[in-house]
Amino acid sequence: MATQTKTSRQAAGNKAAATRKRNAAKQSSARTRASARQTADAAHNTAQAARSTATQATHTAERRADAAASRLEALARQAERAVLIPVGAALEARDAAIGTVRTYADRRAAKRELDRFELRGEKALRRNQRRRGH
Repeated sequence: MATQTKTSRQAAGNKAAATRKRNAAKQSSARTRASARQTADAAHNTAQAARSTATQATHTAERRADAAASRLEALARQAERAVLIPVGAALEARDAAIGTVRTYADRRAAKRELDRFELRGEKALRRNQRRRGH
């Protein structure tokens, strides 16, 4: 093996040191890139989660508004029903009264109605007498 001079030893040492520095710089650069990539991925995921949360909040607000509207509609229907039932009952009573007046205003229709009542009363009395055993 050939003997080395001080200068060649220093050159070899400097070369080795430069290689170590270069390798360390590569590793540091790779770690920095990986860290930057992880940070970018985390930022992307955070932004996506924020968008998802905002969308969910919008849907929740819409559902709440729909529920409130449904409650108001139900109350309105109940109030409307409370008004319409008595009006309908009054109209039915009026129609029945008009029908009765029309029946008894016509002499033939009134006689026919009274005859019908008479027959029905006779049947009821006979049925009742048979039940009692007379």
